[in-house]
Amino acid sequence: MTRATPSQATSYVTAPAAEPLAEDDPLLGFTPAPHTHPRKNSITADRQRAFIAHLAATGIVKQAARHIGASLEALYKLRQRPGAEEFAAAWEAAVDRGVSRLEDCALARAIAGEERMVVSSGKVLGTEVRHNEALVMFFLKNRRADRYGSNGALANVVPGHPLYERIREEVKAELRAEARARRPQVLASLNAKLDKMRERREAAEKLISS
Repeated sequence: MTRATPSQATSYVTAPAAEPLAEDDPLLGFTPAPHTHPRKNSITADRQRAFIAHLAATGIVKQAARHIGASLEALYKLRQRPGAEEFAAAWEAAVDRGVSRLEDCALARAIAGEERMVVSSGKVLGTEVRHNEALVMFFLKNRRADRYGSNGALANVVPGHPLYERIREEVKAELRAEARARRPQVLASLNAKLDKMRERREAAEKLISS
């Protein structure tokens, strides 16, 4: 069947699976929105809890709706029904939890950085860890506003400030040392992958020529 509004089409497989919540998680202890005359496509209690669980894992309503195969319109209508107060409250709590997880992931990336290959003249020299300085400063200004906020003691320690530049050079020197130490292992791994690719290509060429 073709929907009148394709954008509302949903699928169980288009969104990644949510990290399962424990059955006794308080977030799933809400009283589901009632259905006086449930139909085949009704958002039942089980589907409501599956929606809340996925929403808590992602913080994204659209993904959670896709996960249970329901449209956003149907979910928002259900939320507004009499008796759906606990479902609505669980919805809000799940969004908060999901956003907190996203924040934790972003904070981890800001602290640990991302490992990227160093390439020169088409050759891989090794890897280095690169940090997103804007992301780091965002967290510092919001979580340590007394020091890094607009009125904080270190508010003026920004790119170009002598203290900032000194610390950055120290960090870069440490990262370069780490990259040099890892270079042999990285090159060995890359060479092994290239050897496998060559073997597959040679095998394919033999099949074609035979």
